[in-house]
Amino acid sequence: MSYCSNDRTGTNETSSPGLFEGALTITPKSIDPELVLEAARAASAKQAERIIILDVSAQLSITDHFLICSGRTERQVRTIAEEIERRLAQDKSVKPSRSEGEREGRWVALDYVDFVVHVFHIEARDYYELERLWADAGRVPFEDEWEQSASPALGEMR
Repeated sequence: MSYCSNDRTGTNETSSPGLFEGALTITPKSIDPELVLEAARAASAKQAERIIILDVSAQLSITDHFLICSGRTERQVRTIAEEIERRLAQDKSVKPSRSEGEREGRWVALDYVDFVVHVFHIEARDYYELERLWADAGRVPFEDEWEQSASPALGEMR
């Protein structure tokens, strides 16, 4: 049995089983284009705010999409990130190749190779303004059912 490497160039290098036997690997051919939308739905389930998906494939060769969302507290930021990881692992058998920021809960990044999830604390999101930095990227349509139903209540809170 052999395993494909995690390579975005499209080559399928193989290796023999060993230390990482049974480890999940992702190749461009195994990526489901619906994964980023499933990640957005998972974020919405934990009441993430301002969920957007940017198509950065024209600007970057290392990933295709950024999913950006926010939480109001460090605990909510961690909860959103955990739900995205849980749902993609459980429902789609996919795990991030790398993650950062879980401990602090201000900006959690989950790298799924073809897309990167950025879960911000609302203040950190306003400070870093990734949407402004990637303003030339296209947006992938996503309707956040929670935010649409809570819009009037959110307006009153702000």
